[in-house]
Amino acid sequence: MAFNFHQLHIFYTVAERGSFSAAAQALHMTQPAVTMQVQSLEDHFSTKLFIRTTKKIELSEAGHVLMPFARRGIELMRETDAAMSRFTDDLAGRLLLGASNTIGEYVLPRLLVPLGQRYPEMKVMLKIMNTTQILDEISRNRLDFGLIEAPVEHPDMTINPVMQDELKLIVPGDHPLVAQHSVTLDDVLQYPFVLREKGSGTRQVMEEEFIRHHVDLAHIRTVMELGSTGAVKSAVEAGLGITILSPSSVKHEVALGLLKILTIEGLSFPRQFYSIHLKSTLLSMPATAFLQFLQEYSLD
Repeated sequence: MAFNFHQLHIFYTVAERGSFSAAAQALHMTQPAVTMQVQSLEDHFSTKLFIRTTKKIELSEAGHVLMPFARRGIELMRETDAAMSRFTDDLAGRLLLGASNTIGEYVLPRLLVPLGQRYPEMKVMLKIMNTTQILDEISRNRLDFGLIEAPVEHPDMTINPVMQDELKLIVPGDHPLVAQHSVTLDDVLQYPFVLREKGSGTRQVMEEEFIRHHVDLAHIRTVMELGSTGAVKSAVEAGLGITILSPSSVKHEVALGLLKILTIEGLSFPRQFYSIHLKSTLLSMPATAFLQFLQEYSLD
């Protein structure tokens, strides 16, 4: 009996997930059903595809040979589906995407309502993770595409600009700078800063603009470095310092008067958001529609 794509997909998922139970969960199948399909594939090729031990499973030599063919088969099925979907206006289906911190936590949530109004049949499944994780998930065909805050270079990926943002000075609601008619860079550097960790996209944009204005970063009085935008906001709200963040991330606190958004005279902190997906995979109709929607949307 010939093998089928369903069996190939199950084999690939088991190999990627590293266990039959994890694959069963990902595929919404029972573990015995997953095991039976893999055994059928092994019977067809008359060889073992996995080396099974009590603690883990590993690909056999035959399994390693089959993996790239399984991957290509999955990619071809997705390309076929995307190509044929262009002949219909049907945008139903599940869209799996990953987004970095600021985009996933503060930008996309308020877009989902107008998106749902425009495309009521589209179901968006969002994972918030860092850029490295997004690249890994896309490479493993676990995400349709990702949204990231800084450009990356990857030989297998296509990256395109989708949205623009501009960071601003964020201070406590009762900070002395709020009363000033204008705020200069010299004014700002007199106060302590609470910043995202080194390497974050937000901090990178801030430091590049400061350097452009001949600021020695070593002279910035940084009292705290935190690993999330939410933690930075809380620290600034508590009066521990000032910061540079996206206005999108502080809308709630500003509405309550807990934080204020200020502009530093002569400085701007623009940044571009990007979409990223596999070069070998055509985006589906829902993914294309979603990205077009983002390009039309303003963060103001």
